[in-house]
Amino acid sequence: MAKWVYAFGAGSADGAQGDKNLLGGKGANLAEMARLGLPVPPGFTLTTEVCTAFYENDRAYPDTLAEQVEAGLKALEEKVGKTFGDPKNPLLVSVRSGARASMPGMMDTVLNLGLNDETAEGLAELSGDRRFALDSYRRFITMYSDVVLEVPHSTFEELLERFKEDRDYTLDTEISAEEWEELIVEYKAAVHDALGHPFPTDPRDQLWGAIGAVFSSWMNDRAITYRRMYDIPASWGTAVNVQAMVFGNMGNTSATGVAFTRDPSTGEKGYYGEFLINAQGEDVVAGIRTPQCLTKVMREKMGDSQPSMEEAMPAVYGQLVDVFDTLERHYRDMQDIEFTVEQGRLWMLQTRNGKRTARAALKIAVDMVEDKLISEEEAVMRVEPGALDQLLHPTIDESYERDVITKGLPASPGAASGKVVFDADEAEHMAKLGDKVILVRVETSPEDIHGMHAAQAIVTARGGMTSHAAVVARGMGRPCVSGAGEIKINLEAGTFTVRGRTIKQGEMITVDGSTGEVLAGEAKMIKPELTGDFASLMVWADRARRMKVRTNAETPADVQTAKEFGAEGIGLCRTEHMFFDADRIAAVREMILAEDQQGRVKALSKILPMQRDDFAEIFRIMEDRPCTIRLLDPPLHEFLPHTDEEVKAVAEATGLPGEALLERARSLAESNPMLGHRGCRLGITYPEIYEMQARAIFEAQTIVEKETGVKPVAEVMIPLVAVAKELEILKVRIEAVARQVESETGTAPVYLIGTMIELPRAALRANDIAKHAEFFSFGTNDLTQTTFGLSRDDAGRFLADYLEAQIFEKDPFVSLDQDGVGDLIRIAVERGRSTRENLKLGICGEHGGDPASIRFCEEVGLDYVSCSPYRVPIARLAAAQSALAKTK
Repeated sequence: MAKWVYAFGAGSADGAQGDKNLLGGKGANLAEMARLGLPVPPGFTLTTEVCTAFYENDRAYPDTLAEQVEAGLKALEEKVGKTFGDPKNPLLVSVRSGARASMPGMMDTVLNLGLNDETAEGLAELSGDRRFALDSYRRFITMYSDVVLEVPHSTFEELLERFKEDRDYTLDTEISAEEWEELIVEYKAAVHDALGHPFPTDPRDQLWGAIGAVFSSWMNDRAITYRRMYDIPASWGTAVNVQAMVFGNMGNTSATGVAFTRDPSTGEKGYYGEFLINAQGEDVVAGIRTPQCLTKVMREKMGDSQPSMEEAMPAVYGQLVDVFDTLERHYRDMQDIEFTVEQGRLWMLQTRNGKRTARAALKIAVDMVEDKLISEEEAVMRVEPGALDQLLHPTIDESYERDVITKGLPASPGAASGKVVFDADEAEHMAKLGDKVILVRVETSPEDIHGMHAAQAIVTARGGMTSHAAVVARGMGRPCVSGAGEIKINLEAGTFTVRGRTIKQGEMITVDGSTGEVLAGEAKMIKPELTGDFASLMVWADRARRMKVRTNAETPADVQTAKEFGAEGIGLCRTEHMFFDADRIAAVREMILAEDQQGRVKALSKILPMQRDDFAEIFRIMEDRPCTIRLLDPPLHEFLPHTDEEVKAVAEATGLPGEALLERARSLAESNPMLGHRGCRLGITYPEIYEMQARAIFEAQTIVEKETGVKPVAEVMIPLVAVAKELEILKVRIEAVARQVESETGTAPVYLIGTMIELPRAALRANDIAKHAEFFSFGTNDLTQTTFGLSRDDAGRFLADYLEAQIFEKDPFVSLDQDGVGDLIRIAVERGRSTRENLKLGICGEHGGDPASIRFCEEVGLDYVSCSPYRVPIARLAAAQSALAKTK
């Protein structure tokens, strides 16, 4: 019989840390903590396989699940000495999700399950605190109604706020037992009004309702969005953890908190976290009450007057420190821990490897190598390549005069500017239109995930350093200021007011997540310094990786940036970008308008010195690193004006005849230019264009070699080859130019001639093409377009529907389609090297900076990947991780 339910607690467990795929991260770690002898409330886990079966069988459970859950309940009752549903001695449980990968706040949880009128009275009698029992009951009704019955949380919040206003109360803790009793009656009436039937009172009905809600939340909108953002497969499913309740809201000797064994923003050693006295866990993470600091050092640093846990509960804090040390040594990583103190007794509710900023990840990894907890290779594997993006962008210039609007908590570091928006949907909409936006909210909830992802930064009026906004922003690498309590938001007016100033939606502000400041206007930014821990990790990564990392760049600024980021060459220099420069576009248009070859050659002679200077500047920067230069690729009509107004302006500026410009533009127009007269096809029709570019490349090499004594290395790439004969013809012409330059200058240019593989036929006939090509560079942007028959520019209109319907797991223009496009690459690699064993192979499409695509490149044996300058460090780290993973 299949085992669907795994028990844990009382010093033993059915599972362990290694069972994360089966028990989910939370279930596996609860089991592991129980095995370590830590104080874990006992419980049991319904496996991820139940979730898979649930969705495969039209949301029906496996036949033997109910029987195994009953057995799990019975064992749990024996461990805690209480009975589920017993009015005199009730066992209450929490029901929580737990996927393999941490998804904070994305799925549903129900606490205090098992309460009804009778068990609430039994809890009051047992605890000797009727107020606590009724507080727990109202929490349960609110949470269960929202999560399971789909009666909105706001229904109960409005009743509660009105009740407090009528009595001039500020905090929930001011409400007495008798008053909670009144509110509970109102809560239950609200449920009846909303649903037409009473709130469920049978504990077993409650339990199965909660289990079903947690499994269903695996497919809610926010969980789907989060999985898509972090590449978590839907097939993984979630586990469900049913655990005996312990109570942090049993008076002033009870508390609840969230803690990290190191600072998740900076990586500094030292305990970091927040807690609330007389509260339950939801109060901390939801930002409903402002929490207190865990340590005295943190309290003093934050300027908080409330006592820290270290000061308020020194004995329990000491126990917690011992647990921190045990868990960090055991897991050999920073831990994110949830705990509850029930009447002076410490209970551990969860541990997991903590989400952290890229800066913190670097520091923790490097520190742990220095402390001999992990190896250099493990440190390389610990840092998520995409997270490095957080370090590779500007921060606020210290000389910039700050106009501080307000200050909150520095919840996620970094800085960003953007237009103020107050709604997640609006943030997503404006970002799609190209606007940079800052999402400003009272507090965020999991439903805001799409807007948070679209925003450059996040500001919240409420919440602490471990609130939803803070945790999610850190994971995304978004700067975040939380708990900016002076901000008063008026959604109707589309404004927020602070210190007498009113900021309207659409106004520009800057968020500094490192200081907690919100500034008026767009701040001046500076480049980051990539030294210290970053440099150490990159040295280790470079030792581990096999593939080289190049950059896609053609401007001197981009080439220099990429070199500083560690680029080992240029994988794609797009020469057409140079043609559009204002000082040469007239000559390009003159060439296009020429009636014959002689006229084209005359116009091209004006462009030659400009192109030569371009290439010389690139060669000076890159020195002897190889530079792949793609000859002209786009169709000629792209260089011409198209409207009457544009034609008139160009004619006036250049002296070229307007009617001739417009007529030529019309004659060159194509129905499908992506598959038209472009790439090597231009070179066949107008060989003088490619000959001019080849001469510019080779002459630039000789100039730089004479200047510096360094021999630049050029790789001349001929685009859009489909038939080997195309490459053969053009290669002969380019080699002839090289011989001419050598004859004229006395210097032999160092070069290779190759092609971009961007058409399915080229991949399939790679063995023929490799007879004439010394290198292949996979142009995966166009190869994806031509394989799928998708236009990258237009597919965005419907790709979201395909992702929603799971036709595509990922956008194929963002992460390489390893089945279809990947098969073509595999074929081209195998067939190309069967003809030319030493064929150099690389990738220069946007996929060259995508970690998942880089893993594929390692698997098929490419020599290098090429990506945009700011993604070079990401590619270096991803290439190292790919190489290390391959050796395991």
